[in-house]
Amino acid sequence: MQHSSTFRLGVLGSGKGSNLAAIADAIAAGGVPAQIAVVLSDVQEAGILRQASDRSIPSAYLPPGSFRTKLDEPAESLYIQRLLEAKVDLVVLAGFMRILKGEFLNAFRNRVVNIHPSLLPSFPGLEAWKQALDYGVKVTGCTVHFVDQGIDSGAIIGQETVPVLDQDTPQALHERIQLAERSLYPAAIASLARGDVSVLGRKTARRVP
Repeated sequence: MQHSSTFRLGVLGSGKGSNLAAIADAIAAGGVPAQIAVVLSDVQEAGILRQASDRSIPSAYLPPGSFRTKLDEPAESLYIQRLLEAKVDLVVLAGFMRILKGEFLNAFRNRVVNIHPSLLPSFPGLEAWKQALDYGVKVTGCTVHFVDQGIDSGAIIGQETVPVLDQDTPQALHERIQLAERSLYPAAIASLARGDVSVLGRKTARRVP
C-alpha cells in the first residue's frame, strides 16, 4: 500500500457505527491521511448508515442475500462492484456481521481489515469479551488484523490491552474494549494509509522512520 493523500476507504458495517464515527473523526482531525469513499451495510436501518449520512459520506444498504452468516454469491458480487466503483484502497470492517470468503478476499487481497474485541489469537469468534471474562483472564483487549479465509485468523496489525476487573460484567468489559477500539482502529488505518505496514506471511512489520 502506497502513501497517498487520497487513500480511499470502503467501510462495511451492520450496527450502530461507533468505529466508523471514530475513524471519520480522526480523519477530520488530521490523524488519518485518508478519506471514506463509501459505507455499505447489510442491515437496512443500521446506525452506521445514519452516521455516514450525518457526515455526508456516500452510503448504501445492499441486501446480503439468502444466507444468515455470509453474503450469497450475487450479493458478494454486488459488494465487490460497489467497492471497485468507489476505487477503494482498503476495505474496513466495522461491525460487519457477515463472513467474507473466496471471491471477495481475492478481489481485495491483503486489503481487508477487521477489529476484534480480544487479544487474538485468544478468544476468536462471537462475544469475545464474554469468553475472556468466563475464562478468567486478567488482561484482554482488541486486535486489528487482516482478514483471511479463517475466523479472526489473519495477520495482526495492532493490539491494545484492556484490564479485566474483578467486578466486571460482560457489558462493562465490552464497553471498555470498545473505547480502546476507537483509538486503535484509526491508528492502525493511518499506518496502512501511510504505507508503514508490510505483510510477511503470518506477521506484519512496521517501517522504521
